[in-house]
Amino acid sequence: MFRSTPAPWTTADIPPQQGRTVVVTGATSGLGLETARALVEAGARVVLAVRDTDRGDAVADGLGGAASVRRLDLADLTSVREFAAGLEGPIDVLVNNAGLMAVPEARTADGFEMQLGVNFLGHAALTGLLADRITDRVVTLSSAAHRIGRIALDDLNFQRRRYERWTAYGQSKLACLMFAYELEHRFVAAGSRLRSVAAHPGYAATDLHSRTESVQDTVMAVLVRAFAQPAAAGALPTLFAATVADLPGGAFIGPDGIGEARGHPRPVGSSAASHDRRVQRALWDRAEELTKVSFPI
Repeated sequence: MFRSTPAPWTTADIPPQQGRTVVVTGATSGLGLETARALVEAGARVVLAVRDTDRGDAVADGLGGAASVRRLDLADLTSVREFAAGLEGPIDVLVNNAGLMAVPEARTADGFEMQLGVNFLGHAALTGLLADRITDRVVTLSSAAHRIGRIALDDLNFQRRRYERWTAYGQSKLACLMFAYELEHRFVAAGSRLRSVAAHPGYAATDLHSRTESVQDTVMAVLVRAFAQPAAAGALPTLFAATVADLPGGAFIGPDGIGEARGHPRPVGSSAASHDRRVQRALWDRAEELTKVSFPI
C-alpha cells in the first residue's frame, strides 16, 4: 500500500529504470526536457516525442544513446497517427507533457481550439492509439489552473463563445485531469493492470510563460524571475507520478509547498468539478467523437 515518503522526494529517489521505455511528449525544453533527462540518468530508454526534430536531435545528443527522437505534432491528428504507427515495441510509461498556455486564438489542423487540441485532444488520441502497447501507466500533465476551468460540452472549441485565452487554458487543463481520472476508472472497470495518474508542476519557470504574444509575456517574465521554481523542480511531480512503484492509479501529484506553487512532490487534491463523473464520461465521449480514436478498453 502506498505511503508518502517521510523525507522530501527528489530525483535521487527514482527507482532504477533500466529496461524500461518511456515516451515523453514536448521533451525539447522545460518540464519535458527535465523529465527526459532524469529518466535517462536513472537508466530508462526515452523516446522524445517532439514537433521540432532538429531541436529534438540536439537534446538527444546531450542525453546520450538512451534517448531517441520521433516527430509528433499534437496539433495535427495525422501526425499523431503517424507517430503511433511508427513507434515500435512496448511502452512502459507514456508521459503526456507537452502543452500551450494562454496563446492567442488559433486552430489546429483539425479545426480544434489550439489549447484544447494540443493539451487535451492530441494527447487523448495519442493515449488511445498507444493504449494496447502501454505496460505500466499513463501520466497526464494538468495544472493548478484546472481550478479556474469549466468544461463547456456544447462548445469545447469556442465556436460560439468569445475566445478568452485563460478560459481556454483552464478548460484544457481541467479536461486533461478529468481524462486522467476517467482513464483510471476505465482501467479499473476492465480489470487492467495499467494505471492512469496525473501531475502538475506548480509555478515553474518554463517557456510557456513567454508565448502569449501580448504584454502578459513581460508581466509573467517578472513574476517568473521573482517567484517560480526551476523547471527541474517543476518536473519532480511528473517524475514521481511516472516512477514510484506503488503509486495507486487515480493519484494527482503536485508540489507540497504553500498553494502547491513549489516544493517537493506529494499526492494533492483537485477541484470538485474535476471529479464530476457525468462530465468525465461525456468529455471522454466527445474526445472519441472529435478525434475518431476509440480506446481498446
